[in-house]
Amino acid sequence: MEITPGKLLQNINSPDDLKKISREELHQVCSELRQYIIDVVSVHGGHFGASLGVVELSVALHYIYNTPYDQLVWDVGHQAYGHKILTGRRDNFITNRKYKGLSGFPKRSESEYDTFGVGHSSTSISAALGMAMASKYKGENRKSIAVIGDGSMTAGMAFEAMNHAGIADADMLVILNDNCMSIDPNVGALKEYLTDIATSPTYNKVRDDIWKLLGKLPIGKTFTREMASKLEHAVKGVVNKSSNLFEALNFRYFGPIDGHNITKLVDTLKDLKNIPGPKLLHIVTVKGKGYALAEKDQTKWHAPGLFDKITGEIYKKQPTAPQPPKYQDVFGHTMIELAEMNDKIMGVTPAMPSGSSLKFMMDKMPHRAFDVGICEQHAATLSAGLATQGMKVFCNIYSSFMQRAYDQVVHDIAIQKLPVTLCLDRAGLVGDDGPTHHGCYDIPYFRCIPNMIIAAPMNEQELRNMMYTSQLESTKYPFVIRYPRGEGVMPEWKTAFEQLTIGKGRKLKDGENIAILTFGHPGNFAQAAIRELRTNGINPAHYDLRFVKPIDEDLLHEVFTNYNKVITVEDGTVVGGFGSAVVEFMAAHHYNAEIKILGIPDRIVEHGTLKELHRECEYDTEAIVEAVKNMSNIKVKTEQMLMG
Repeated sequence: MEITPGKLLQNINSPDDLKKISREELHQVCSELRQYIIDVVSVHGGHFGASLGVVELSVALHYIYNTPYDQLVWDVGHQAYGHKILTGRRDNFITNRKYKGLSGFPKRSESEYDTFGVGHSSTSISAALGMAMASKYKGENRKSIAVIGDGSMTAGMAFEAMNHAGIADADMLVILNDNCMSIDPNVGALKEYLTDIATSPTYNKVRDDIWKLLGKLPIGKTFTREMASKLEHAVKGVVNKSSNLFEALNFRYFGPIDGHNITKLVDTLKDLKNIPGPKLLHIVTVKGKGYALAEKDQTKWHAPGLFDKITGEIYKKQPTAPQPPKYQDVFGHTMIELAEMNDKIMGVTPAMPSGSSLKFMMDKMPHRAFDVGICEQHAATLSAGLATQGMKVFCNIYSSFMQRAYDQVVHDIAIQKLPVTLCLDRAGLVGDDGPTHHGCYDIPYFRCIPNMIIAAPMNEQELRNMMYTSQLESTKYPFVIRYPRGEGVMPEWKTAFEQLTIGKGRKLKDGENIAILTFGHPGNFAQAAIRELRTNGINPAHYDLRFVKPIDEDLLHEVFTNYNKVITVEDGTVVGGFGSAVVEFMAAHHYNAEIKILGIPDRIVEHGTLKELHRECEYDTEAIVEAVKNMSNIKVKTEQMLMG
């Protein structure tokens, strides 16, 4: 299907082209840009509502500022589709989030207009401040602009950056895009604070009256500009609640203004461009603006997949047989079951109630399940605090986001031996979101911490049993459960709970010559490989270790006593991960075996479908078959037969 941009947009290949458009035609540019995003995402997929909400802002920024010399940083970046289209990537935009195509986020190696790579939230102010400070040091007249949402502003890092920016005297602009949403609705006191500013009739009326009054007063000997400024700030201090926060951090506050009024945005940015020092512009927008269904249900339309842009029907593949659930949904429903059995159970997630499926418990038991906003560090230590009072806390954080709470896990949970269950959703490769979201590193970074239990389920039943085991009173240590994005393998998944023995794996199959050791979901790849290998007369053994810490030493003694060829498979980095733990055991006990470690290689893996990435990283079913055949010298024997 050919997608054609509008008559103005099709001639915009750079911000220089955009600047040739008359101010009066910018409304049409915005309309065409919004429609082009709808057209492409409906057919090719991707994030949706966030970029629709900042169409006018994207146009205004590139119209007023001299990008890429002036440096624009988008927080998180899933709202940067309009930015990408305006900066030379319009015709390639159909490859967005596809294997070998454009990234779904700003990426420095992709374009000079992408000044900072993003994916995790709340980094934009720190990055833009660093750029502004460097420009000041080098004597350059560059402008630095950070665009941050009100959801990202809840993270401590944003306030750390603003606290520094207020004294750094750097020329930077923070644009606070206030739409009351991240993926799910925002939570917390800051949301209420911003809502009060944006909706206060007293503040908005007095602000407008003061500006009108200052415009009419005579400026001269009896009434100076300095006096006017003092009057403005005096009234501002009375009626503008923002002065208690942003201006206390030494930012000049402007707004709130309508983020969909392109004329107002252009005029405001033009004025702010000439005001030195740290500034904050508060704009109010609607996520999904211009597509009624996305405006109405913003969580659903954050990244809806493919859909009919006319009817709004989201295309779902119709299964011909019962399908296994997503691991996240198994977690969510199991949480309710466990909480009904144990009144000490609580759930915590940092801004991912839908993504983690903790929303099920939040809806049913709102006093026992909490969304704390984009605050991974706080989520970990809050969980630790609850645990000190005897609560059995399940803290659900995506694996890549858990990296941000590492110190808290070490200092507040592990050292104190608090039995918090850390559920790492999206562990391993995650697909289209790419390297900022891949959960590659949690096995090594947790395996080196004392007092940790680290487990990974091979299927839905195993996830349930690990969750059940982790909340028992006999479990006295932090318990990590890592599981992948997407579906499991068991359509009939709701089985009776069974307590697992911590640190004990299981032998799934006896074999000859070669043993395959797996950790987590890739055990299913191994089972499929074993079925294929049988047709070639090859019969490897299969062990599912279940735990990487403590690792099942009895099982490993059995493996290395009976097999001199071993393959390990994991959905994590091969450096310091599950395979490394097996090699460490082998060396410590003086075994001598040929060993092959399959997993995520020691490089940055880009985006693509999970199938494409598993194949590229060579730990899918086909790769396991190839590894076993190579170890069995099948290729050599075949060549010898042909030569003979």
